[in-house]
Amino acid sequence: MKVLKLDHVGIAVEKIDASLPVWEGLMGIPLNGTEEVVEQKVRTAFLPIGDSEIELLESTDPEGPIGKFLAARGQGVQHLAFRVDDIDAALAELKAKGVRLIDETPRYGAGGARIAFLHPKATGGVLIELCERKPQTQTGGARER
Repeated sequence: MKVLKLDHVGIAVEKIDASLPVWEGLMGIPLNGTEEVVEQKVRTAFLPIGDSEIELLESTDPEGPIGKFLAARGQGVQHLAFRVDDIDAALAELKAKGVRLIDETPRYGAGGARIAFLHPKATGGVLIELCERKPQTQTGGARER
């Protein structure tokens, strides 16, 4: 598996609009737009920082993964996402090593990325997302503003 870089840090928030003053105002990081990922019951906002991004995650359903995270832990860092060159090969390699996976096959996430999560019990309590982006989605792809 070849990890190319830290793609983004996912932060669960109650409301994206209420969180933007911290990221845009206080930190001076511009919003690159928002996107709803219906399948994951989440609305996302990406704020680019150099080669990486901050991803704000707002639940659209209390029974979705972010809704459950917020209910259990409150706002805060939810996951770290690492860009890989070949997500299928990465998952096969991790599975062969006996790593517990949440996703054995990739699914689509925000910006058209192919993503998969590793179980936090296999990674020292940290939820890790692997993500593979095609050249047109290197910084997350088209999003609403």
